[in-house]
Amino acid sequence: MTTVRKYAIVFSALQREILEGKFSNGKRLPSEAELCIHYKVSRPTASRALRDLQQMGIITRRAGSGSYVVLPRTAEPSNSRTIGLFVPGLGNTEILDPICNEITRSAQSLGCSVLWGDAATPVRSGEDALKLCTQFIEKRVDGVLLAPIESIPDRELWNRRIADEFTQHSIPLVLLDRDLGEFPSRSQFDLVGIDNVAAAIALTEHLIDQNRRRICFLARPHFPSTTDLRLLGCREAIRRHRIQLNHKLAHFGDPADTQFVQKLLRAVEPDAIVCSNDQTAALLIRTLIRLKRHVPETIAVAGFDDVQYAMMLSPSLTTVRQPCRELGRSAVKALLERIENPDLPPRQILHSHELVIRESTRTEQSPKI
Repeated sequence: MTTVRKYAIVFSALQREILEGKFSNGKRLPSEAELCIHYKVSRPTASRALRDLQQMGIITRRAGSGSYVVLPRTAEPSNSRTIGLFVPGLGNTEILDPICNEITRSAQSLGCSVLWGDAATPVRSGEDALKLCTQFIEKRVDGVLLAPIESIPDRELWNRRIADEFTQHSIPLVLLDRDLGEFPSRSQFDLVGIDNVAAAIALTEHLIDQNRRRICFLARPHFPSTTDLRLLGCREAIRRHRIQLNHKLAHFGDPADTQFVQKLLRAVEPDAIVCSNDQTAALLIRTLIRLKRHVPETIAVAGFDDVQYAMMLSPSLTTVRQPCRELGRSAVKALLERIENPDLPPRQILHSHELVIRESTRTEQSPKI
């Protein structure tokens, strides 16, 4: 189980205290040194938590003076709408973290408060998720933005139980990134995300343009429904280009497991691997380097999300960039509309992607983008 990042604990606690009014507008926050002592973290960890709050626009940091709350007038705690942000694994999900920051920024600009799930008590089971659900209900949130749970047994059952709890208490729900159940099922709730099929088609066609023909798709176990959609897009691009596959397209396993990767390479001899997300791609590249396979000369590797480290990998990673700001704004807008008009038909709000081509797939002849 992945350990919750310490900075996320500090960040979540400070943000909650600001939004609940413990630190009013203009009030000085504890210093980095004080945060280190209180939360038992390092100075860089405390600094990062404060920096993220500054990037969200709810504090300002003055050299030699400290950090101060600078909530815009409309974002000060009031009797306005309160939105619950139910994102299991917050602080460990590279793509959902920036989307949640944009959600908070957008909601505050509209005079809404945002209640984050507590990063100090991560959701590791269905029971944990129900406890967090109960907390939101008890705090009488007006609506909830939910990223369904990914990596627990019977996740679909638990996701539906959580959704039912909110529905029974007449709390509107909008889903982030993925649906409650497995593809191709579709729930009765609004969903905000990207068009994963179109994105995967574009990414796979880029590989085909690089004259890659032995393409395979890799995901880790317990993958969300978005992975099914990305696999579908990869398969569709191959079909459109009439490429005959004499090997298995989809593979599921740990990209950090050398034996698993060796077995995949022997079975397929791929010249390109589409990974379900950037973290999978990063782990795969590291394993390929250990196996003395050259990326992209021998094998091209691509991912999804364009997380912070994608450009810093060696080689830098070709990926699909998600429009975090637009996704955050759309999620808030959809939830506020749902609160005002609960009888709206279910909507699927899909944003376009951006293909970012970097060294991990680019041959010497490839144009730079």
